[in-house]
Amino acid sequence: MPIEDREEASLVTHAMAKDTLSRIRDVETEQVEFRKGLVKLGRICGYEIIDGRMETEYVTIETPLEETMGERVNGLDDVVIINVLRAATPFVEGLLKAFPRARQGVISASRDEEAGRNEEGRFPITVDYVKLPEITEEDTVIVADPMLATGSTMAVVLEHVVENAGEPENLIVLSAVSAPEGLLRVGEQFPGADLLTVAIDDRLDENGFIVPGLGDAGDRAFRTT
Repeated sequence: MPIEDREEASLVTHAMAKDTLSRIRDVETEQVEFRKGLVKLGRICGYEIIDGRMETEYVTIETPLEETMGERVNGLDDVVIINVLRAATPFVEGLLKAFPRARQGVISASRDEEAGRNEEGRFPITVDYVKLPEITEEDTVIVADPMLATGSTMAVVLEHVVENAGEPENLIVLSAVSAPEGLLRVGEQFPGADLLTVAIDDRLDENGFIVPGLGDAGDRAFRTT
């Protein structure tokens, strides 16, 4: 089954998703291939969301030879993808290959790593820019960020989304790699969200980075280290 439901989150178990993630985890993978890998991973995850979270309907179609029955996916025109800048940009590029007609939103949010985590394990989060489309109750909303670490950034992002969204048909939090602490935090704060990830890693280190993780996805994708 491509999406495997676990207690803490749902896992994308497609073989190519796991293969692609393994390649971008590798410290020897350079910027271009890393970025291409995130795009590919986004595309795979998009198709798995279609297969595992969206319904189909039977329709009558006319082939060049005769009338027959076919299936079509419902809701492909009712998808909103939220790009959590900047690391999610190539990830979202891949999602758009699966959902080319999706409406897009952008939230620029970042954690203050110099301030460090507070007693609850959260980082202070700065939100610099928010631009969201109209979100209706028929929509599937996908909030994409490759890394779900402490959950501090995602929780703040979701607050902005929920303020604008009301109750969409589906609210999916999509990541490539997640830490148990982040999944727990987001799951408790937003119980209606569908947490979807390719991997649940072991832990966070003392600096709040996912271990084994894949490093800083934004820095590796945009070559800023």
